[in-house]
Amino acid sequence: MPDNIPFLDLNAQHAPRRAEFDAAIAAVIDSGAFAGGPVVAEFESDFADFCDSDHALGLGSGTEALWLALLACGIGPGDEVITVPNSFMATAEAITYTGAKPVFVDVDERTYTMNPALLEKARTSRTKAVIPVHLFGQPADLDPILAFARRHDLRVIEDAAQAHGAEYKGRKAGSIGDIGCFSFYPGKNLGAFGEAGATITGNSELHEKMRVLRDHGQVRKYHHSMVGWNCRMDGIQAAVLGVKLPHLSKGNERRRQHAATYNRLFQGYEEIVVPLEADYARSVYHIYAIRVREREEIMRLLEEKGIGCGIHYPVPIHLQEAYRDLGYAPGAFPVAEQVCAELLSLPMFPELSEEEIERVAEVVKQSLPVSAL
Repeated sequence: MPDNIPFLDLNAQHAPRRAEFDAAIAAVIDSGAFAGGPVVAEFESDFADFCDSDHALGLGSGTEALWLALLACGIGPGDEVITVPNSFMATAEAITYTGAKPVFVDVDERTYTMNPALLEKARTSRTKAVIPVHLFGQPADLDPILAFARRHDLRVIEDAAQAHGAEYKGRKAGSIGDIGCFSFYPGKNLGAFGEAGATITGNSELHEKMRVLRDHGQVRKYHHSMVGWNCRMDGIQAAVLGVKLPHLSKGNERRRQHAATYNRLFQGYEEIVVPLEADYARSVYHIYAIRVREREEIMRLLEEKGIGCGIHYPVPIHLQEAYRDLGYAPGAFPVAEQVCAELLSLPMFPELSEEEIERVAEVVKQSLPVSAL
């Protein structure tokens, strides 16, 4: 009986660096700098350099990154922010928690990212920002989105929570709009040992606003220039991320190699739509998701064979119970709804072997209807 193949194997990533993690965490313990501090500052500097950005700000989560980015851009009650419905809930939640309203546009059928041609129709006099989502590690088509934003004096906040190290026309994801937002949730390409996130920006004024907001609105201790919140990154997470960051590019390249192997193995199977890497993009394949119509049957067989899989995301945001008050009905965004019903995420992490990928692909192909073989 072959070994099981997990959807994600963090132990395979962490075990070879256990001594480094132990030493880095011990140094934080010895320093006593648990909330912010020099280890966080060092990671911020290194992550800004990695992203080719002037400023990075360590935060408690990717959700906080989106929220503070919106607040720093002046988004508040009565405003509208355009984004996409086929993302994790946090993208819309952050908008809601500023008091603004999320407004959705449909996505491109092949890239699953924001369709820029639909932005003009979604804009109203209350629109203040756009949040394109770099879904599964592939950047959205930013040039037409930025052109739209410039025409209407709107902010562009990149949701790069799944796109650490991805590139758009040679530029790092997150560094192109006004602010880029990242999550370091443990399963991400760059993951912490708990919750953590960051923003990057080339705008010093926006960076300073977010820096003050993340620490209760303090410009210095006990002097508060605005009402903020506690969004600080903790020192232990920064230490862990500091150990992992030098290995991120190599891990991303391994993911790209794995995606190429999957694509080759699925070639010629019309029932399987493999992810398209747009000609403007260099994806980091946080998720390798295929589109299939027999999703439930394929999942059942994969699980029966001890192979992990997942769905990202089965219910688009506009059809979630939490956003019923927005008034969207099924069919409002047909492309997003269709891909949400068909996408199936296969095992994808740097430590996968080619033999494991071959086994996953073989089981997927075996589960297809006979007419597709």
